[in-house]
Amino acid sequence: MVIESYLAGPEPVYERAAQRGRMLPDGLRYIASWIVATGERDRCFQLMECDPVDADTLLQKWIANWSDLVAFEVHPVVSSAEAAGEAGIRWVPDTD
Repeated sequence: MVIESYLAGPEPVYERAAQRGRMLPDGLRYIASWIVATGERDRCFQLMECDPVDADTLLQKWIANWSDLVAFEVHPVVSSAEAAGEAGIRWVPDTD
C-alpha cells in the first residue's frame, strides 16, 4: 500500500497523470486507489503489486517520477485472511 501526500494539492498530480500516465516501470502494477474524501483531497491510498524481490527497486523508480509533487509512504500489506493464517487462525472473510 502506498500513501501519497500531495505537496502542492491534487491539481499538479492529476495534470501530470493526464499527460504522462502513471509512469510505472515494467513489473509494477497498479491495482486500485482511493482519495481522501474530505478537505483538500490531497492524500491518495494506492494498492500496487509486484514481485517482492523487485519491490524496492520498482517502487523507487516509480517514486522518482513523482517525488517533486508527492511525498510517499510505502507499506507492504497482506490480506486479512493471510494475516489470520499466519496467526494460526482459519478465517474466511464474508463474500458479500
